[in-house]
This record gives sequence, C-alpha cells and structure tokens, in this order.
Amino acid sequence: MKRVSEIIEYLPALIWDADLRDAPRWKVWLVRTARLVYVVARDIAKGQVTLRAMSLVYTTLLSLVPLLAVSFSILKAFGVHHQIEPVLLNFLEPMGEQGVEITARLVGFVDNVRAGLLGSVGLAFLFYTVISLLQKVERSFNDTWFVERGRSFAQRFSHYLSVIVVGPVLVVAAMGASATLMSTAAMQWLLAIQPFGYLLELASRLTPYVLIVTAFTFAYLFIPNTKVRFKSALVGGLVAGVLWQTIGWAFTSFVVNSAKYTAIYSAFASLILFMVWVYLSWMVLLIGASIAFYHQNPEYLTASRREIRLSNRGREKLALLVMRRIGERFYLCEPPQTLEQLAKWLRLPAKVVQRVLTALQDHGLLTVTDAEPPGWIPARPLEATPVTEVLEAVRASHEAAGTAESELAGDVVVDGLVSAFERAVGETLSEYTCKDLALSGQMVPPANTTDSGN
Repeated sequence: MKRVSEIIEYLPALIWDADLRDAPRWKVWLVRTARLVYVVARDIAKGQVTLRAMSLVYTTLLSLVPLLAVSFSILKAFGVHHQIEPVLLNFLEPMGEQGVEITARLVGFVDNVRAGLLGSVGLAFLFYTVISLLQKVERSFNDTWFVERGRSFAQRFSHYLSVIVVGPVLVVAAMGASATLMSTAAMQWLLAIQPFGYLLELASRLTPYVLIVTAFTFAYLFIPNTKVRFKSALVGGLVAGVLWQTIGWAFTSFVVNSAKYTAIYSAFASLILFMVWVYLSWMVLLIGASIAFYHQNPEYLTASRREIRLSNRGREKLALLVMRRIGERFYLCEPPQTLEQLAKWLRLPAKVVQRVLTALQDHGLLTVTDAEPPGWIPARPLEATPVTEVLEAVRASHEAAGTAESELAGDVVVDGLVSAFERAVGETLSEYTCKDLALSGQMVPPANTTDSGN
C-alpha cells in the first residue's frame, strides 16, 4: 500500500516534468495523453463537472416528456413516429427489463400529450421546458470552454430549432436507411459471399457505435458558443462514445445484480436507476466536451488549473495590445480577428482576453461582426478616439465589479496625487489616438520637462 501511494505521488512529476523536445513520437503522444487524462480527472475531482451533470438530470426529468412529445409530433409529420420507441430502447438498453418498462411508460406519456387539450399556455410551457434543457446544456458547454457570453435570442432560436426539428429526423433516417439497405436483394447477395459477408456484418454491428460517436461530435461542434475544430470535436466524440459504451456494459452488470435494491426501494427502484443512468450519460457528454476543449487548447494542460489574474498594469497593456492589433488589421483591410485568434496571438487564455474585449465593447470602442465565429472591429473612427479612453475602459470595468471610487474614504493628499497622476497621463497622451497606436512607428510624445540647464 505504501508503494502504491509513493507511485501516485511521483506520477504528476513524471507527467509534467518530462522533456518532450527531442522525444520520439510515441513518447510525446503518451505523455500528452497522460496529461489530458490527468487534467480531466482533476476537473472531475473538483466537482464542477458533477454539479453540472446533476443539474442536467433535474432538468431532464422535467423536460424529457415534452422533448419526446415535440420530437414525436415532428416525426409524425414524416410518418416515422413509431421509430421513437426503438431509439429510447437503445438509450435505456443498459437498464435491462426496467429500461423496457420505462420506455413503455414514456411512450404512453407522449401518446397522452394532446396539443388541442393543452391550450396556448400549456403548449408554450411545453416548448419552454424543451428550450430550457438545451439552454442549460449550452451553458454547461460554455463553462467548459470558458465562454462567458451565450448566444443571442435569434441565434438560440435558430440553433435550438434545428436541433429539435432536424435532430430526430436525421437519427431516425439514419437508422431506417441502415435497416433498409441491409434488407435489399443486392446486400443479401453480398452477405452470401465471403469475405464481404463478414465485413458487412461487422459494419452493421458497428453502425450503432458510429451513430453515437457522430451524435457526440455533432454536439461538441454546434452547442458551444465558440468555434470548435472538427478534429477536436471528433476526438471528444470518439472518447465519449467509447466511454458511454463501457459505462453501459458496467451499468448493465450492476442492474443484473441489483435485486436487493429492488427489494429495498420497491417501485422507486426503476426511477432511481433511471436517474443514475441519465446522470452517467450527462457525465460522459461533459467529459467528452472537456477532452475536446483541452485537445483544441493544449495551453490549458497545466499541472494546476490556476486562473490567470492580471494586474492593473497588465489589463491596461492587454487593452492597448488588443486595440493595436484590431486597428492595424482594420486599416490594412485584413479579416477581423476572432477571440480565439487574439488569444493565440497574445498567448493568453481566451477567458482573460474576453474580459478585456467585453470592457472595450461596453465602452463603445469595439463591436463584433455577424460572422460565425464573430470577429472584432472598431466601433468608431480610431482617429477620433484618444488612447486614454482605452485605459479608462478597462479601469471603469474593473471598478464596476468592486468598490465604487466614491465610496472610498477621502483624503486631500491622496486625492491630489491621484488627480496629478490622471492629469499627467492625459497631458502626455492627449494627442495620441488609437489610429496612431495601430499604424505608427512614431514614438509616444514625451512628457513636458523643464531643462535644468536653461
């Protein structure tokens, strides 16, 4: 036991102190994978992932029947509404016979939903519960990706509508196309010929896994309010798909040996097992999102997840760097920089850069384009914008989050020093605009000084 504890204590140093500059490819891949597993396990241990998963379980219980009812109505328009039961059975398969029972109950609840009997208020509540689930999933993904701002109402409406309407149709269409293809005469002829028969049978067995990985990848691509690279989303989807299947097998074994829990909880046993399985499913989804995030942002793979806090001077310098970069590209007629591009250029986490961008936007200095992902451009003519306004923007945003200056104790000497400092800065930079900052190679005009020799 002592030997195991020593290995555990030595493991972080082995992972983080490894020199990968001249290491072979296999070692680089192994160490980076170990670091990824380490940071994901660390995030789970800190409790944020589990809290989000538990919150999503509660929302799922409220919105599952409305979500199925909406999907049922959409699928009914295409004449394939009977396929909703096989999808539920596939999701609840690890619960065994209890999964079949819960599926039958859920389908019964959905059949009892009648839009005409609900009325306008009931129908509005039906859609509200569905949208609230998707909104909470987006918020959880945004927290994982350090995105502080969610989508606008118009963007949410279009994205959520596509998920609610297109999602069920694509899933059922994929399942139906696979079944139809396997039943054709040409496929039956190929099945009789080896090795094509073996390969096609293997492909049919792998189809559910491919659909699961595709669903996870789709979620990681489109749900976060940021640009996610396909490769990173695919890595997260592959890991989440494998993890989901593995946990499903383990949960099936647990359910088979849970007779004593059924005796204790009686009728509540199925509900409790259902809640546990939904919780594990959300955990897998969020873990896959974390893996996709760390794959795309390897700079976050650090031994400790400490938050970078800039000093007052650091925030002011960062704001000037941002304005210079954005202004320079604006005058050179180059494409606007996105948050991800600015963060990469500044070598800082996107969350830190986002705060400064938000401060400059709130002060009316920057705005975002309608592109996806949005780019940052000047909100007003830079030649009419003094650099002092950039400094004032970041100072004002920081003050708004803390103690107001007017609430501080007054002191004649201190107030005089602060006023003299502000006056000196204003006089030094009064003629220096954001256009000069963006384009100039000229020096900032020096402060007025008196030559002691004259």
